[in-house]
Amino acid sequence: MAYLDHNATSPLRAEAQEAAGRAFAIGGNASSVHARGRAARALIEEARAKVAALAQAPVQNVVFTGGGTEANALALWGAVQGAAEAGARITRLFVSAIEHESVLSNVAALSERVAGLRLETIPVSPEGVADIEVLRTALREGKGRALIALMAANNETGVVQPVVEAAVLAREAGALLLVDAVQGAGKIAVPEADYVTLSAHKIGGPQGVGALILGAGVPFSPLMMGGGQEQGRRAGTENLPGIAGFGAASEIVASEGSLSPVLRDRFEAKLKHIVPGMIVFGGKAMRLPNTSNFALPGIPAETALMALDLDGVMLSSGAACSSGKVKPSHVLKAMGVTEDSARCALRASFGWNSTEADVEEALASISNLLARLPARAAA
Repeated sequence: MAYLDHNATSPLRAEAQEAAGRAFAIGGNASSVHARGRAARALIEEARAKVAALAQAPVQNVVFTGGGTEANALALWGAVQGAAEAGARITRLFVSAIEHESVLSNVAALSERVAGLRLETIPVSPEGVADIEVLRTALREGKGRALIALMAANNETGVVQPVVEAAVLAREAGALLLVDAVQGAGKIAVPEADYVTLSAHKIGGPQGVGALILGAGVPFSPLMMGGGQEQGRRAGTENLPGIAGFGAASEIVASEGSLSPVLRDRFEAKLKHIVPGMIVFGGKAMRLPNTSNFALPGIPAETALMALDLDGVMLSSGAACSSGKVKPSHVLKAMGVTEDSARCALRASFGWNSTEADVEEALASISNLLARLPARAAA
């Protein structure tokens, strides 16, 4: 078995599993004042400190959520509603064309449901980098307070985005910045922004838990009301085992530092010898050290994925499935990639337990596939 799909989910680390197990054993509600409740509360606050350390943020600014998607939704809706309640409405939304669907769907809904809120899309270069000059011009020429959504690094191509430059522009224009750092955390430094989102299972923590990190004094209004958990910012009994596992994964990731690009680079170099016509999307841009988004010309992604899976090699595709139909990636489309090339897109993503053997197994499987489909490989 060669698991090269860490960008989809990174296998659970032993430390995270052990931390979650200890939390299950406590069996208390963190809102209770008795001994088990206090023990549960202590675990949550310990995890909060570890997540804050990973993001280099104040502990009190970390809000635990049910995952990265909820964190993005909470940031967007919370910012817009909070700004309106504070009397400084957000009237413009800027979003890069390559954002995760959890951002794109929510900004589309906001623009439809909030009167006077305009949505503008920031294009990207052929290498998949958001055009910071377009953003600069739009901020200067338009009127009204703005909220910008720009991910730290793209989940499909791994291309790192100019979030530092965007933060400078946001400060100059009095705008707010949301950075989806779900895919970047543990691979590159978590950037500073008004709103930052994280997800545990991308760094070897449990699935179903994430975090929103709020900047000091930023507008924010909770979406769910109830028991007042998370300092009233996200109601609902906390996912104690998930949060404990998130904290453990954050601690070990922070201690390890950034991932090395060695396996990715070796994989791409050897694959180019096997398939001289292979395409690496975003290959000339700065990328996450673990991500390779590539195409084997003439071989549809679904065909390749099935063949690789039969060999025990697990990659993913740059295409998203909806109602049984395979649609080309919106990320690759925004980069100007042709539909034919986009339909051949595959993604290999390495992680904490990836090895040289995984690389060799994947390459061997691709070689076998090409041998079985010589006509398509040469197309």
